[in-house]
Amino acid sequence: MSNIDIIEALNEIARQKNLDKEFVIEKLKEGLLQACKKRFGTSDNIVVEIEDEAGDIGIFATREVVEEITRPGLEITVAEARDYLDDPKVGDTVEVILPFEDFGRLAIQSTKQVLFQRIREAEREQVYSDFASRIGEIVSGTVQQINRGDLLISLGHSEAVLPFKEQIHAERYQQGRSIRACLKEVNKTIKGPQIILSRTTPEFVKKLFQQEVPEVRDGLVEIKAVARDPGDRAKVAVYSRENKVDAVGACVGLKGVRVQAVVRELAGEKIDIVPWSSDPAMFASRALAPAKSLDAFSDEEHKRITVISPDDQYSLAIGKKGQNVRLAVRLTGWNINVVTESEYQERMEAVSQAAIPVSELDLADKLKAKLLEAGLEDTEKIITAGEEGLTNLPGIGEKTAEKILATAKEAKDQKLMSLMEQAGTKAGPKKEALTEPDREQEEDEETASVPDEQPAEEPASQPEAKEPEQEEEKAP
Repeated sequence: MSNIDIIEALNEIARQKNLDKEFVIEKLKEGLLQACKKRFGTSDNIVVEIEDEAGDIGIFATREVVEEITRPGLEITVAEARDYLDDPKVGDTVEVILPFEDFGRLAIQSTKQVLFQRIREAEREQVYSDFASRIGEIVSGTVQQINRGDLLISLGHSEAVLPFKEQIHAERYQQGRSIRACLKEVNKTIKGPQIILSRTTPEFVKKLFQQEVPEVRDGLVEIKAVARDPGDRAKVAVYSRENKVDAVGACVGLKGVRVQAVVRELAGEKIDIVPWSSDPAMFASRALAPAKSLDAFSDEEHKRITVISPDDQYSLAIGKKGQNVRLAVRLTGWNINVVTESEYQERMEAVSQAAIPVSELDLADKLKAKLLEAGLEDTEKIITAGEEGLTNLPGIGEKTAEKILATAKEAKDQKLMSLMEQAGTKAGPKKEALTEPDREQEEDEETASVPDEQPAEEPASQPEAKEPEQEEEKAP
């Protein structure tokens, strides 16, 4: 092979591997230097020059003129030096040309191995840097192989893995099928970069809406949070940055066409789109859709929200096997406790009847003694007396009276919260909380709350645009 053929082969390698041509030529120089080192024992005195356009490859060795050679790779005799100098003398230095063809088959093979090893390393690094900067994006590929449930996906010049745990288990995959997934992570391994894809991550839903909804893509509508049971149900919280843009309506689309495109990509996964709110209590009541007419109040200190549901909406709020409230917990990031109105009223009555003794309040002993002396031996009597009644007691001013009242009310609220938690549910109902008729009603209503494949005039799974304003008035 001539030098010009070698240069053309290097250019072809650079194109196929998507590498810089100068980089490939530099790696060839390294390979030639490695071959020189194997042949002469050193490459410190050797320079390799490659002229890309002319196709010239020059290997030059600087050697010292001596009477007798003791270091073959570093020295040259006076007689041999006359080919390069007119009157060479001992101690002179000569630049000797080493013909590429004289290296022999083994040396050339060594050069080839070094070259391709360096190219493979560079190619792997290039793949890693390309995909590491795209984490969170949607990529498209073809199912190339199925191995113990994991899918090997061809992405053109690269391969990726869609692990079994990152697949929507309701789907079935065949070789040659086109597939879209979210780029989850890129790991460096001995065999090169390992690209991991996912179809179960919440980020996948976000990116799908970004592709289908121009308002999300342009930043007018923001997806604040996503919670999923992959392949079954998802909740998406959206927020509009523009007053004139309805965030829920934009994501649903005319006759539900936008949300249904996402549903189809997710193998029929039902999607509830709810308006986000900075008020945790209001956000929680919306997140429990399709249940309606909910009241909620939050406990910021313990990061929990109690939701009071009409008795006929309780099954919807909880969802089948607790799915609805569980997704709402993930969506909001708060612990959500759902109780029925009747249960709430019972607990309220229980709290009012079960007064907390003064001895259990977080007050100084002197204050407790004064309250007991005045006949205010429990929280109910203290609250009934009020600030005016407390300030009439000797030694109790306005600030002290305010503190006593606040302590009594806090103790009562904590008692109420504790009783409601015992009655309600956190991230899922107790099995006995739902009767068989409740379960049947729940399943029927849940099915009705999800968009069908055939577009309806108003997608039943999505709240109406006016609904957030109505809930705004109901939420405390």
